[in-house]
Amino acid sequence: MNSFRNITAIELQDMLEKGGMRLLDVRTEAEMAQGKIPQGEPLPLHLIPMRLEEMDKKVTTVFYCRSGGRSAQAAAFVAANGFTDVYNLQGGIIAWANASLPIA
Repeated sequence: MNSFRNITAIELQDMLEKGGMRLLDVRTEAEMAQGKIPQGEPLPLHLIPMRLEEMDKKVTTVFYCRSGGRSAQAAAFVAANGFTDVYNLQGGIIAWANASLPIA
């Protein structure tokens, strides 16, 4: 069975600097309006099953939410559906903000 790996905010920052990955924000629109990681693309958790076919299984994919719970669910779901390079931002955007990293 495929799985995902939890990463820290600093590890995510390093990955973003290197590029070649997709960062998906699984929070609600209301939560996203409060601030987001600049490179993040909105894809609310409940839409992932319906949009799975639009996603490239070969691209490194990182999920984040407010605190890491919903994004872990998203990461586990896509990993179970054949995605091979999947990550979850442990602690979510809260951890990102606590690391003094940029929020848009």
